[in-house]
Amino acid sequence: METTHGQGSEGWSASLREHGRRVTRQRLAVLGAVERHPHSSAEAILASAREELPEITAQSVYVVLGDLTDLGMLRRFEPPHSPALYETRVGDNHHHAICSICGRVEDVECAVGHAPCLTPSETHGMTIMIADVTYVGICSDCAAKQAAVPAP
Repeated sequence: METTHGQGSEGWSASLREHGRRVTRQRLAVLGAVERHPHSSAEAILASAREELPEITAQSVYVVLGDLTDLGMLRRFEPPHSPALYETRVGDNHHHAICSICGRVEDVECAVGHAPCLTPSETHGMTIMIADVTYVGICSDCAAKQAAVPAP
């Protein structure tokens, strides 16, 4: 599977057809919203999709997100203490760095470059295909703000 970000409406239409799905305005609105705002929650995707398609319902967005995630057209990941986030970057073994203060999320390339990039101490008989790593820290903007606040 290839990374599928930066496709635009025509590319998404072709991908939907390749996956056996009809091209609908709801699916295109959701894909466009996730593409424009990677690492977004379903609520943020709903708000963005409504800019393009005001009549789209929350239920439609959740159904489309679930379906396209199951198909592998979207990736869902769950940062600690946060709702699930979605992105169009799929098919590679990248990870995420998350600021524990502001919630900013950035992609982090795999340390080795291929899946799995980590060797577990125990596989329990499973063939490991993906290592889902989340780095949690403080982004440079939040660190600068903290440094600028005088100590009490």
